[in-house]
Amino acid sequence: MELIYTFLVLILGLAVGSFVSALTYRVPRGISIAKGRSFCPKCSAKISWYDNIPLLSYLALGGKCRRCKEKISLRYPLIEGATALGFLYLFSYSCPPGSFEVACLWKSATGSLYLPFLLFIFTLMTAIFVIDLESQIIPDSLVFTLFISTFLILISTDLPIFTHLVSGFSAALFLLVLFLITKQKGMGLGDVKLALFAGAFLGWPHTVTWLFASFVLGAVVGVILILLKKASFGKHIPFGPFLVVSFFVSVFFGERILAWLNF
Repeated sequence: MELIYTFLVLILGLAVGSFVSALTYRVPRGISIAKGRSFCPKCSAKISWYDNIPLLSYLALGGKCRRCKEKISLRYPLIEGATALGFLYLFSYSCPPGSFEVACLWKSATGSLYLPFLLFIFTLMTAIFVIDLESQIIPDSLVFTLFISTFLILISTDLPIFTHLVSGFSAALFLLVLFLITKQKGMGLGDVKLALFAGAFLGWPHTVTWLFASFVLGAVVGVILILLKKASFGKHIPFGPFLVVSFFVSVFFGERILAWLNF
């Protein structure tokens, strides 16, 4: 039975990944996600259902459009595959006895809502990661959907809502100050708004872990890109992807990081 559930989660992850790939292509271009079937960005031909099966269609077509034979971007199978793997990890994650990891605190507080809620958060955060990486914007609609849903779940649990909200607003204020000091060169307002959600979800002191991990990850990747001559000092690098990756690191490993930091 466990194998069947795992297979179903994999299929669900691939399907959601296909949705995320379409969402992240359309939103920055102002195209409604509800507007018709998927289409080839090269020749604009509508894609039939049998050519739109996650991963399988890409492999069957050899990574090319059936009509114009132009190459299909690797972004689509990568997003689908990454989303499916993320879904599998969330489904299989097991809290160690007595764990105070953020994921375990939410699991204890929300019960059966835990997995659907975390899958929902993972989906939107994946979309934010891709959109900011490709277009250097973080859509308000996604951020505020995350914040409002988290707030609604919070008020129905016994988690310390005041502490969580203060963490969210404090994180947002901290990034806002950096935004003003760096004159918009260090990060954007989208990052500030994302911090409102992330801090509210993580609470104290895991918000500190998240911010610490985000800046460390950003610095490491920035240095690597400079050494590889893929970036230069003063050139803007989207900060959202670092915030997203560090968010999930903090959700599942934040307590261990805090212990390592002796916080």
